[in-house]
Amino acid sequence: MQRLPTVWRVALIAAISAAAMLSASCARQKGTAQKLLAQIDSTITAASGEAVKYVPDRLMEVQTEFGSLEASFDKRDYAAVVAEAPAVLDAAEKLATAAAVKKDEILKARSDEWAVLAGSVPGDVIAIQGRIEALSKPSSNKLRAGMDLTAAKAGLSDAGSLWSKAQAAFAAGNMEEAVTTAKAVKAEIDVLAAALQLELPPPTAS
Repeated sequence: MQRLPTVWRVALIAAISAAAMLSASCARQKGTAQKLLAQIDSTITAASGEAVKYVPDRLMEVQTEFGSLEASFDKRDYAAVVAEAPAVLDAAEKLATAAAVKKDEILKARSDEWAVLAGSVPGDVIAIQGRIEALSKPSSNKLRAGMDLTAAKAGLSDAGSLWSKAQAAFAAGNMEEAVTTAKAVKAEIDVLAAALQLELPPPTAS
């Protein structure tokens, strides 16, 4: 077999070496890209429980960016993944902090709402009970004309039961449920007060 000229052989060896180096570099980039994607994925997963409740928009943004990285990886554009992944990882790592800050803000707002409701609902219940007792006296026949005291008593009982649930939720540390239930109690009390022609004092924090 005729041997290739020396120049050709040198060129062929150089080409083979370059191809080998390119293949090795590509393999290294692929490995780095895989590690970065796995790190981002685990970071998002760890933060998603709180993030989906408190910063859903930011979570969606990070998930979208992560999806773009995965698409680049599938296209074997490992260089793009390696270049863009650090910024996405940083955003993913900030999800937990952002969710915690937002959660604290909401809890503070709920605590303030609870303080106002807890400072007014018990007194309102006492006032309505007193109004019902006063209207139940024989001397109040004209005053209670058109009022359904039986329904008012039942409504006050329901409000009292609901308030107990609100207090139980508060004691358990479930501020969202406590405030939501307490607001429902306040709404029932306001309806009762209007039906009994009773003006309640403005709510104040306890």
